[in-house]
Amino acid sequence: MNNDDIRKVTAILQDRLGEGLDQRDIDVVQRQLGRFPRGMVAVGARCVCGNPLAVITRPLVEGRIPFPTACYLTSPEAVKAVSRLEADGDMVEYTRQVQDDPDTKAAYERAHEMYLEFRHQLAERLGDDESHIEGISAGGMPVRVKCLHALTGQALVMGEGVNPVADDVLRRVKAQFDPNVCRCAVPYGAAEGENDGKDDAR
Repeated sequence: MNNDDIRKVTAILQDRLGEGLDQRDIDVVQRQLGRFPRGMVAVGARCVCGNPLAVITRPLVEGRIPFPTACYLTSPEAVKAVSRLEADGDMVEYTRQVQDDPDTKAAYERAHEMYLEFRHQLAERLGDDESHIEGISAGGMPVRVKCLHALTGQALVMGEGVNPVADDVLRRVKAQFDPNVCRCAVPYGAAEGENDGKDDAR
């Protein structure tokens, strides 16, 4: 992994953790997931309305439960859109590309290394032990495509150009989910049932 990638990961993590975490974010993610967001330490990506799309989760939940997925997709709209691709069996084709195309393979391995570095720096900052998940990233990286949701979470948190599979997923689902177009059921700061101008943003 080159120094530019390490610096990129460091900058992203500093920025996201620097934002802090307030109760409103926790409440929104709890509504999105239908449960309390255990291990959540920061919002990793937001919709244009402000709603969390993906969160950053610590390597050890409650100090004892291993959780390798540091970039966790929470947006119901994103989850639904990505689930359609998984249901269509697209992971098989993505895995073939990762294994057979040299450029995709190299880019996917880089995404894997950046994920590990991101979680390693997070673990160091939080004092979490990550030895139990050493070398394990998420989504099947670096040799296959197992979970498009996990990969999409990485792309939203780390940005375009990091994970080639997730970048393609986001392009393909843009009509259903786009972080730059609010399609949230409840826009940030609105009460349940309020539209708050959401339709105007479409």
